[in-house]
Amino acid sequence: MTDLYARHRAVLPEWLALYYKDPLEITHGEGRHVWDADGRKYLDFFGGILTTMTAHALPEVTKAVAEQAGRIIHSSTLYLNRLMVELAERMAQLSGIPDARVFFTTSGTEANDTALLLATTYRRTNQILAMRNSYHGRSFSAVGITGNRSWSPTSLSPLQTLYVHGGVRTRGPFAHLSDAAFISACVEDLKDLLGHTRPPAALIAEPIQGVGGFTSPPDGLYAAFRDVLWERGILWISDEVQTGWGRTGDHFWGWQAHGQSGPPDILTFAKGIGNGMSIGGVVARAEIMNCLDANSISTFGGTQITMAAGLANLGYLLEHDLQGNARRVGGLLIERLRAVAAGLPVVREVRGRGLMIGVELVRPGTDKADPDAASAVLEAARAEGLLLGKGGGHNTSVLRIAPPLTLTVAEAEEGAAILARALGSVH
Repeated sequence: MTDLYARHRAVLPEWLALYYKDPLEITHGEGRHVWDADGRKYLDFFGGILTTMTAHALPEVTKAVAEQAGRIIHSSTLYLNRLMVELAERMAQLSGIPDARVFFTTSGTEANDTALLLATTYRRTNQILAMRNSYHGRSFSAVGITGNRSWSPTSLSPLQTLYVHGGVRTRGPFAHLSDAAFISACVEDLKDLLGHTRPPAALIAEPIQGVGGFTSPPDGLYAAFRDVLWERGILWISDEVQTGWGRTGDHFWGWQAHGQSGPPDILTFAKGIGNGMSIGGVVARAEIMNCLDANSISTFGGTQITMAAGLANLGYLLEHDLQGNARRVGGLLIERLRAVAAGLPVVREVRGRGLMIGVELVRPGTDKADPDAASAVLEAARAEGLLLGKGGGHNTSVLRIAPPLTLTVAEAEEGAAILARALGSVH
C-alpha cells in the first residue's frame, strides 16, 4: 500500500470508491493522455467520468481560466455576472426549449435536485417517475429516484418514486420484442402505471443511462412517453449530464433521438461543459423556472472562473465539430470492438453511440453478470496503458468507454487493440 493510499483510507470514507487494487494517482494530462505519479503514460478512455470532454490541458480553456483568475474568481449570483449571462444565452439557444431560462449549479447532482424542486413545486406533488437502472446523483433526493441498487444507499426519500420500464433494451420482460413492439409495450405499461396512482410531477430519464452501463431504449421511446405525459400535464426532465454536448455523435443532446413530440420541459446538464471545472445547470421553460415563490441564490453556481471555462470549451467544441468527430471516430471504435467481441464468450454486448460505449461482460455460456471479469479487464488494460470506466445495473459488469471528444482514429485503434488483449486475457 502506498503512503498516499494509506493516508486516503485514514481520513476519507470507506464508501468513497477507488479503481484498481493499487489505486492510481494522476498528476497531469495532455490531449487524450494522462500521467501517474511514477511518470507512466496512459491513454484515457474515461475522461474523469466523462468530464474532460474535449482534451486534457486544452490550451483554449486553460488560457481562459488563467486570465479570469487574474481578474476575479468569484462574486456569487447576488451580483450581475457578464460571463454567466453569456453562457446562459448560449445554453438557452442550444437547449431547444422555447422561452428558456437557465440556472447554474456546481454539479449534475445539484442540477437534478433543482429540476426536482421545480417540477414538484410547479405540479404541487412529490411523486416522480424514474427509469429502472437509472442514476441521477448522490444527494438525498437524487438517490431517492435512482433505480440502481449499487448507487442507492437508502430507501428513505422526500419523494415518492415509481419506476418505469424502457431504459434497458436487451434485458427485462420486453427484451425479446422488436423495437416498435418494445416501445408499444413500455407505453402501455406506463399508461397502466398512471392508472393506479395520483398524477406525478415529472418523468426524469437519461436518454442513455450512464452509471447503468450506457444502456438506452430504441429511438423514439421518450417521444412516445411524452405524448402520454403531455395529455396528463406531467413534465419530462431529460438528464443530459452524460449525454450532452454532442457525445452521442448523432445529436447535440440525447433527447433529440426522442424529439418527435418536442423538447423536454426541463433539461439538466453538467460534467463535460467545463472540461473539468465544476459546472452544472438546469434549463426550463420560463413558467416552470419562475414558479418558485421564495428567494434563492447559488453561491458557487455560475461563478466567473467556471463560466470562462465553459464559454471557451463550448466554443472550441462547436468550432471544431467535435460532435462530428464523436460520430466518425466513435463509429469506428464500436465496429472494432464488436469485431473483437464476436469471438469472446465473455462479452454479452457492445453497445453505445458516438464516444459513449459500453461492453457488457458475463460468465461464458450464461447471461449472468461477471463483475470480477470487468475488474480484471480494467487491471489488464491499465497494465498496458489504457484507462477505462465500469458500471452497469447488473453487478457492475459493464466496461464504460467515454474518451475526450478529440480522440483520433489512431488513438481509437490503439485503445481497441489494448482492450482486445485485455478481454482475451480474462478467460
